[in-house]
Amino acid sequence: MSVKQEKTENKNELKLTFTVEASKFEEAIMSVFKQSAKYFNIPGFRKGKAPYKIVERYYGANIFYEDAFNELVPTVYDEEIKNSKIDAVSKPKIDIVQMEKGKDLIFTAIVSTRPEVKLGKYKGIELKKIEYKVTDEDVKHELEHMAEHNSRMVSIEDRPAQKDDTVTIDFEGFIDKVPFDNGKAEGQQLVIGSNTFIPGFEDQLIGMKIGEERDINVTFPKEYFSKELEGKDAVFHIKMHEIKKKELPKIDDEFAKDVSEFDTLAELKKSIKEKKEHENEHKAEHEMEDSAVEEVCKNTKIDIPEGMVELEIDNMLDNINQRLQYQGMDLEKYLKIIGKTESDLRKEYKSDAEKNVKSSLVIRQIVEDEKIKADEKYVKEKLEEMAKQYNRKVEELEKNEQLKAYIEESSQTEQAVKLILDNAKISK
Repeated sequence: MSVKQEKTENKNELKLTFTVEASKFEEAIMSVFKQSAKYFNIPGFRKGKAPYKIVERYYGANIFYEDAFNELVPTVYDEEIKNSKIDAVSKPKIDIVQMEKGKDLIFTAIVSTRPEVKLGKYKGIELKKIEYKVTDEDVKHELEHMAEHNSRMVSIEDRPAQKDDTVTIDFEGFIDKVPFDNGKAEGQQLVIGSNTFIPGFEDQLIGMKIGEERDINVTFPKEYFSKELEGKDAVFHIKMHEIKKKELPKIDDEFAKDVSEFDTLAELKKSIKEKKEHENEHKAEHEMEDSAVEEVCKNTKIDIPEGMVELEIDNMLDNINQRLQYQGMDLEKYLKIIGKTESDLRKEYKSDAEKNVKSSLVIRQIVEDEKIKADEKYVKEKLEEMAKQYNRKVEELEKNEQLKAYIEESSQTEQAVKLILDNAKISK
């Protein structure tokens, strides 16, 4: 295999032209054929038993080209990036030049490379100290949250439904007296005033008694996730089954005993304050770090490749998708609900992506200029933490070069940020 490297007209961009021997491409084709042979059903042969030549003649010579290309290219590309020590910072843009049976496979890959970072001042920068005080209101709010968590639901039978009650209802919706899809439910629980349902729905439940039936009139919002219902007038037939209200415990010494290891409310308050102070210290510390890096970025000049920003946006969207999947959703469904496209989301995240990329480039340059090495103790402790968390052996994780490199980079980043802060002029 041969690879030709040349710079493009765009700064920090490299074009690689790969020429892969015909024999190697043929091997990839046969590999793909062996993996997929069981799916071919050709007259005169048992399913999956037809030889390659017959399958090729029956379906055409290029049937395996795309799969063979996809199997071969990532390997040869990664090898070239590693062997030539190319500092690639984006996904490659692949273009096929020649792909024919019996001929060398030729394709190009255009990739962004790490840009030059012209660091400005990073020692002696001026910063304002960030501090957060814990107030009596903060402690009171936490106690109220604890009381909320320890509340109980009490059935109400002697009055109609009010705001903040939790009611159980049946409902069915009609437009022009015709029921519409997904407009019916039985035994639906709803907190009046939670704004869970469309505007106007919950307010009209106020005053209903248990067993009462009522028709209410609502109008669907002009921008609604279901296009068929947008802006439509509807009538919902409601039946009230149950009314409950939340009962909060009294916040006193007995409450403190019930919800904590303390005997008095005063002790519980003191503990909450200390915990909040600790949280605030960490919050202020992280914000000071962000502020320090942001200030250094202001003094730094970098021509950031567009491909690097796009890759960061990809990573951000992947993280969002993972979080959504924990909630039983995915990015595609989420976008439909909020009425946006992936392109819209990418535009929204571009500014943050550019900021993230610039920060990482600045930190990496400081690490190189200051010759910062990864702290071995830090790396060892992180590996031990992960081994314990995932029930794995430390020795097993140590063999994972990618994981180890990530932890080492985290160590270097922490040291670089500490260096900036240790040398900063911080005023109150």
